[in-house]
Amino acid sequence: MLFPKILFFFVAKANLIFFDMGFLIEVAQPEHHNYAFALSQAYANSAKERGIGIAVRKAAYILEKIKSGKAIIATKDNELAGFCYIETWSHASFVANSGLIVLPKFRGKGLAKQIKHSVFELSRSLYPNSKIFGITTNPHVMRMNAELGYIPVAYEALTQDKAFWKGCQSCPNFEILQKNKNSMCMCTAMLFDKNYLNTITEKKLNHVK
Repeated sequence: MLFPKILFFFVAKANLIFFDMGFLIEVAQPEHHNYAFALSQAYANSAKERGIGIAVRKAAYILEKIKSGKAIIATKDNELAGFCYIETWSHASFVANSGLIVLPKFRGKGLAKQIKHSVFELSRSLYPNSKIFGITTNPHVMRMNAELGYIPVAYEALTQDKAFWKGCQSCPNFEILQKNKNSMCMCTAMLFDKNYLNTITEKKLNHVK
């Protein structure tokens, strides 16, 4: 069990995850379309609140992720509580779990961790052979990434897809990224590579033998 302190179960057929603290966490579906604008506003508010670089997410883009089932959404009594979505780059050889957010009134309950774990498992299910990466300035996200097996890497280890880096244009720190030719910025780059982890595990087993 991933979360021993929380009643947890997964219904694979319906893509639903339930928690006894009242949150419903599930793969986003077209019927969640009405949350797109609220999410766009939540990202904008979070950027102002934290005073650091967060890329703008337009409602139309969020809606696309919701309708395609490439996102995890959390609600409580039909009220939006949190969200995270999947992006693919370099012909899906790289996958990013982006835009992890929990609305202020629902923070401090461990919800971000549940969403993060859920979108990570969804990514591995949809793209089993892809490397999963993220760039973030949030220390809590970095810690969650580390728990899932991500490791810090240089920007050169990430996708070099120009479309990915173009997405940073709405971030206040984009000028720093440009000056460093996409090799360094305020965000920490982290990568999950199952092949790398398998190699490390094999080396440890061989060492024990």
